[in-house]
Amino acid sequence: MSNKIYGYIRVSSKEQNTDRQKQALLEYGVDERDIIEDKVSGKDFNRNGYLTLKNSLLRDGDTLVIKELDRLGRNMDMIKNEWQEIQSNGIDIAVLDTPILNTKNKSDLEKKLIANIVFELLAYMAEKERIKIKARQAEGIAIAKSKGLYKGRKKIVNENFKNVYNDWKKGKLTAVKAIEMLEMKKSTFYRRVKEYNHFLGH
Repeated sequence: MSNKIYGYIRVSSKEQNTDRQKQALLEYGVDERDIIEDKVSGKDFNRNGYLTLKNSLLRDGDTLVIKELDRLGRNMDMIKNEWQEIQSNGIDIAVLDTPILNTKNKSDLEKKLIANIVFELLAYMAEKERIKIKARQAEGIAIAKSKGLYKGRKKIVNENFKNVYNDWKKGKLTAVKAIEMLEMKKSTFYRRVKEYNHFLGH
């Protein structure tokens, strides 16, 4: 059984600095040569550093050290899946910003409890973010209404467009004629067609 400590750092772009995360990992005791770094978005896991770490370096008995829980992913489901996979391979996880989540030297029962805490925490964070977004939207609408700028949800098309669109789709009108009747630019017409098709589920 292996007993190495690896650190993982992720930032969302090449311009972002990794020093803050790296310093925390070094202070924990991770050797600098064992710190793997990615400078890409966390929206998916097509990340060379992370994949190399997970598939080639980490072994049963090793510990993965991260500064924050969200280094494992950008959303709740991604983090849950990665946490479960890493744990199932016998690898411990240390989250420096949330020590209660560290699984090192814990019993199987304690690790299961920690996993439950992780998932509850993620659910809480996701719900909190959802509420915050809704509150921001409501505030924005309220401000727009107070300024007389809010017109409600914009319709994708009007009745005239629907009629011309239907005739064009049935071959009764050429695209040129449809564009002329709607008094639109060619690019605008096809953009509205694309939007309407999406609205219809085509």
